[in-house]
Amino acid sequence: MTSMLHAPTLRTFLGVTVKSMVPVWAQIVGSATLPHLGGLFGWYLVRSQVSNWYEQLKKPSWRPPNKVISVAWATLYTGMGYASYLIWRDLGGFTDGALIPLGLYGTQLALNWAFTPIFFGTHRLNLALIEAFFLYGTVVGTMVSWYPINKTATLLMVPYLAWLTLATALTYCIWRDNPDKKKES
Repeated sequence: MTSMLHAPTLRTFLGVTVKSMVPVWAQIVGSATLPHLGGLFGWYLVRSQVSNWYEQLKKPSWRPPNKVISVAWATLYTGMGYASYLIWRDLGGFTDGALIPLGLYGTQLALNWAFTPIFFGTHRLNLALIEAFFLYGTVVGTMVSWYPINKTATLLMVPYLAWLTLATALTYCIWRDNPDKKKES
């Protein structure tokens, strides 16, 4: 008897339905891992800027410590990745019906990944703030599109949205309090 963790599933890709022999556990792990890839790459590109440039900025007293920020992002990336798996699974893969919900997810993920190089790499605080607002709106749109499909997936995005609220407020305060560090767009 085949267990549910290894059961073949039917998935649609580019209009073709195929039987997937990828175990369910591997699909979950892949989905939960994907968001980390861009985050790690962005960190790799700008890692020296945290101790050099970022530490010199004026920051509000309520800013979380760097170690908390790293743990929070790791947790949030895993949660949003698993949530995307639930949506992908419930929509039967990359179907026509998945275009908007997974397209919005992919867009917010790309915006998320872009923030780190914009903020830490280019030091363009104004552009980073604008990008953060676009990211926030795209996450809200993702959640709205997911709600009718899978409420659990939507709820898994709530901590992410809460953290983005904090991160956007932090970005605003850093932009406001460091006029000499701003670069013009």
